[in-house]
Parts: sequence; C-alpha cells; structure tokens
Amino acid sequence: METVSLHLFDTATRSLREFTPLRPGAASIYVCGATVQGMPHIGHVRSGLNYDVMRRWLSCGGPQRQGLDVTLVRNVTDIDDKILTKAAEAGRPWWEWAATHERAFDSAYAALGCLPPSIGPRATGHVPQMVELMQRLIDSGHAYPGSDDGTGDVYFAVRSWDGYGALSGQRLAEMQQGEGWNPTGKRDACDFTLWKAAKPGEPSWPTPWGAGRPGWHLECSAMATTYLGPEFDIHGGGLDLVFPHHENEQAQSRAAGDGFARYWTHNAWVTLGGDKMSKSLGNTLSIDVLLQRVRGAELRYYLVAPHYRSMIEYSDAALSEAVAAYRRIESFLHRVRERVGAPAADGALCADFTASLDDDLGTPGAVAAIHGVVREGNSALDAGDHPAASGAAASVRAMTDVLGLDPLGEQWRVGSGVEDGATKALFQLIDDLIAERAEARGRRDFAAADAVRARLLAAGVLVEDTRDGATWTLKDS
Repeated sequence: METVSLHLFDTATRSLREFTPLRPGAASIYVCGATVQGMPHIGHVRSGLNYDVMRRWLSCGGPQRQGLDVTLVRNVTDIDDKILTKAAEAGRPWWEWAATHERAFDSAYAALGCLPPSIGPRATGHVPQMVELMQRLIDSGHAYPGSDDGTGDVYFAVRSWDGYGALSGQRLAEMQQGEGWNPTGKRDACDFTLWKAAKPGEPSWPTPWGAGRPGWHLECSAMATTYLGPEFDIHGGGLDLVFPHHENEQAQSRAAGDGFARYWTHNAWVTLGGDKMSKSLGNTLSIDVLLQRVRGAELRYYLVAPHYRSMIEYSDAALSEAVAAYRRIESFLHRVRERVGAPAADGALCADFTASLDDDLGTPGAVAAIHGVVREGNSALDAGDHPAASGAAASVRAMTDVLGLDPLGEQWRVGSGVEDGATKALFQLIDDLIAERAEARGRRDFAAADAVRARLLAAGVLVEDTRDGATWTLKDS
C-alpha cells in the first residue's frame, strides 16, 4: 500500500493517523450530502467545501507531491420524513420538492467553486441495493422484520453487534436513537429502523418484508459500497452525524461483512448566536442572500480558512474581514499582472503551506503561508525585482488553487463568465483605477493618487493601503 504524507484526525480512534490509501495511487471518499428539504445555507455547504479541499489536496501532484486519483461520492437524500412533510405543507409532489432543492444545492456548490463529485447518487435510485443489504443482515441474525405478515418495518438488532458504540464512544445504556418506541414491532428500544412500513399517501417500494421506504442510515451504507466497494478510505460529514447516523452506518455495514470506512472525519458546524445553524431554529443564512453581498470566492474563503474541525461563529464583521483578506491576495496578483505580466499558475508550494495541509488539513496555517508569500511578493514588486514578484505570484496561484481560490483561475477571474455583467464591469473599472493610483504613487505624484482615491470613494469604494498592497471594499459590504 502507498503512503502519502497527509495525517488526518480519525473520529473512530480519536487520534491523528497517517493516511495510507487502500489502493496504491487512488483515494476513495464518501461524504454525506444534503437532505434536500429546503434551500441551502452556509451551514449546509461547509461540509461540501471542506471535502472539496481534501479532494484537491489528495489529488495535488507535481514535483513536490504524488497526486492520487480521487473518487468522491456525495449522496443526495431525496426521501425523508421532513421532505414529505414540507412538500405536503406546500401542496407539491414530494419528488418535485426534492428535485427543486437538489438543484438549489447543486447551484450553491458550483457558486462556491466545489468540483462536481465523481457521482452524486440519490437514495431513491438504490432501493435494490438496500434490499440486498437487509437480506444479508437478516440472514446473519443482525436484523429482523417487525412483523410476520409482510407488512412491517425492518430493524437492526443493536445488541447483536458487539462493536456498537465504538465510533461515537457512547455506552449502549445512554443511547437514544430518536425514533420513538414501537412495542409491537421493535424488540429493543436500542434497535434502529432499516425499513419503514408503507403509510397511506406516502411513496413506497416493494420488498420481501412488505412495501415501504428506506431508513436514513441504510441509504448511505448501500450507496457508499455500491460505488466505492465493501471497504474504502474516508467517510466524512458533519459533526452532528457521528451519532446516530454514522454509528449506525458502521454497525450495519460491518455486521453484514463489509470493512466499510477505514477513516472517519467530521467537520464542525457554522453557528449563529452560539447555536448550530439549522432550519428548525430559524437561524439560517442562505447562499443566495450572502452572494448578493459578497462574491463566491470571498464566501468560500470565509468558510475554508478556519480549520474544518473548528466551529465558525458567523458574524458580519468576520465575513468582512475575510473579504478584505481575500482581496489582498487578489490585489497582489493583479498588480503583478499589470506590471510584469500574467503570472504562471504552476508555481512552487511553500513548505509551510504543505506542512499545514498535511497536518489534518490545517487551512489556517496554509492561508497564513499564502499571505506571507503575498507580502514577500509585494515587497519584491515595490523594489522592482520583477522575477521575484512573478515567482511569488506563481506560488500564490498554485497554493490558492489547492484551496479552490485562485483569483486568476477560470472559476473566479473577472470576465470568466461566472459573474454577471454588472459585476464584471465594476471590478474591471476598479482594478484599472487601483492600477492608475499605484502608478501615480510609484512616480510620487501623490496629488494624482489622492484624486483617484477620491473618485473611488465618491463611487462608494473604500481603498486601504496595507503592507500587502492596496485593497478595497464597497461601503455597503
């Protein structure tokens, strides 16, 4: 087996482990994706962004690293109690409600620069695989139908699997599945539902144990192994999924004889007022609303710069700071492009950047390394050392590309077709004026430089001179 230098914090062992892929030259990742019950907010998409960075880093090649061929599966839960309830309240078919919000999630991921997953399977498309998994579990004594007449639920017998609780570190006596108690079908309050018996007016699929629909935990086990095999490298998702969802996935999969995930990784939440961002609490910030205030790259920077295992407490001030920080990087690259020429995109990754990402995807250190090179590049540019400035810019482009943030890359550069026409025009005009002001300052014509700054201010653009060069913000951002 091949070893790469990345170390990841494994939830199952509660330790930092060296990542050794199952298959040489390849890596396999399963990420629990969206339950498409409503519009996406930043709490939803943080997980997708974090695993997008993981995927980019694992696949990063070149002279310094051996890139892996990464397969990333990010599922869609398109059948669920909440989907059925909300669709009924809206008077719309459940499948249409789910499809509408699936498209909204896809748009949000794309707007924030996520690479498309290798495949995005839907739960409703994998019922045969779920039936096969339940049959294996029943045959091995780890599951049972809730009734003998072919009309009941199917349950996983938790006490039949000695390893239950190992992932979350909980004791069986303290666990609550959150499903309620059904004395006529469930044999033990600890057991969890694999298959839900059909109810009037709800969608259902036929099985040997009666018509119904899948349980949430069963869906992911079936989809993960369908595309990644009975054993794969990394299973990821939000911290709130450790129990019961991931605990139950691991139990049913290993009880059926599959090795399943070799590493478990979990990202922390986005909070607002100290609470996890969730629709039930009403404390959500939708992607569409935020993208009316900041650009996609700026929102991505805000969400990926903190460590994936640290909480993000949302605030307007923190978002504004992230916007300003990203624009300092962007401003440097634009200065180099205007004075020296467009920098290459394949520069060297600095040692601090590489070490930070190899240490459990330490994006804070990686971002700090980028800003360090930006400062060096600005100093070289101001000193007239164009080769050094150009080299620094190429390095910045390479490093920001790993994070999905290259300001001159196809996704984010002005004129790429990603932004609307008004935004393209605005940024081009501001960039031209910033360059004109820098040129005036360079020849020590401070009156002309101040005049340009005054023109920008009158248009609502605030210019700030920093040690990384000039950066700007809009008054209302």
